[in-house]
Amino acid sequence: MSDPYPPSPIPHPPYVSYTYAYPHKTTYRPLTPPISLRDAWKSEDRRSLFLYFHIPFCEMRCGFCNLFTTAQPPAELVTGYLSALRRQSEQTQLALGDAAFARMAIGGGTPTCLEPQALDSIFDMAQTVFDVDLQCTPVSVETSPATASIEKLSLLAARGIDRISIGIQSFIEAEVRALGRSQTTADALAALERIRSVGFPTLNIDLIYGAQGQTVESWLETIRMALTFSPEELYLYPLYVRPLTGLGRQVADWADARPACYRAGRDVLLSAGYTQLSMRMFRAPHAPQTDGPVYCCQEDGMVGMGCGARSYTRDLHYSAEYAVGKASVRAILSDYVTRSPEAFSRADYGIRLDAEDRHRRYVLKSLLRVDGLSLDAFAARFGIDACQAVPELDELPAHNLAYQTDGMLRLTAEGLERSDAIGPWLYSERVRGLMEAYELR
Repeated sequence: MSDPYPPSPIPHPPYVSYTYAYPHKTTYRPLTPPISLRDAWKSEDRRSLFLYFHIPFCEMRCGFCNLFTTAQPPAELVTGYLSALRRQSEQTQLALGDAAFARMAIGGGTPTCLEPQALDSIFDMAQTVFDVDLQCTPVSVETSPATASIEKLSLLAARGIDRISIGIQSFIEAEVRALGRSQTTADALAALERIRSVGFPTLNIDLIYGAQGQTVESWLETIRMALTFSPEELYLYPLYVRPLTGLGRQVADWADARPACYRAGRDVLLSAGYTQLSMRMFRAPHAPQTDGPVYCCQEDGMVGMGCGARSYTRDLHYSAEYAVGKASVRAILSDYVTRSPEAFSRADYGIRLDAEDRHRRYVLKSLLRVDGLSLDAFAARFGIDACQAVPELDELPAHNLAYQTDGMLRLTAEGLERSDAIGPWLYSERVRGLMEAYELR
């Protein structure tokens, strides 16, 4: 019997790139002339924004990490960074004027690398500069096994933080070493015990599949160990070996077990009662239902503070410059910590989104989640049919990767599994060209 679906134009195996933001950061370029933040935000709806603070410091750089971060920073760099972060925050608030924040997160890097007083100063900025009510606003903070001390966790709980996200990656020490990390299984378990003892409403655990030497069986052992802590959320990340990272300097010659690991991990979590929200994200039935202000990533803006943080308006995305290599990261940080208040009042590096990329961003931020793309909401927002704006969408049902029901376009199970191929496949030609021309440093 012949296959009813023609060969798909979408790459397979399904690991091209994780589409967590669009356009990708490698499309950003110097903005000439720079754009005043007042002008960038004056026409935006500022009633339901996301506030993000980026802390670009870690106790070590993991072998897979291509984030903007540096390990073991000297004390004077941390002090200078926090001073610059306050200058940037104050200038941004002046530009925003009357704004309200529905969500807040502190990421990195590893925010809990900071000493308790320094960590506490971030929350002071959120309260005094941006008027964030930490007790009523959902706030997420990232941590690591080595830095999740009782003192810091207790500080976070006292400040009203309701979500802790910890990168464990694996409970198998050989796999941890293959990923370029140094933690022991005992370290990871002890950190999780401390987090649970403090009592945060939401614990998220990040795990990675695809490490050298990993098998489906060892992957499932890691997942089952994570489940003993009943995390409210679990993120299952496929391993990517990227340029300029520790793993990127090695020869990746091991067999790719990621497709089998994904399916096995998904099935275990679904059988344990978890709900799949995207290719990566799974939520437990006991996870709290958020009753805070509504934030919609397709429509509402993001205000990013710090080196490595990106800010989004409807048609402008901007940030500091991006790098992975140690020397380049330190050079960008050196520029950041010496910036004047006036320099923080404008955006000088980023990308303007044209109509096509606004359409594609909305599609990507919707379609790659289990909820899917509301065709009616898209048409109401942009005045055009989604399949006219992004013609490739018509091909997905033809290849059994998506289906339409009740005005929604949703990925099938096979489509969800191939999210990291479908996402890049839907990038515009302009974005692809900018990404290809970018020189990583």
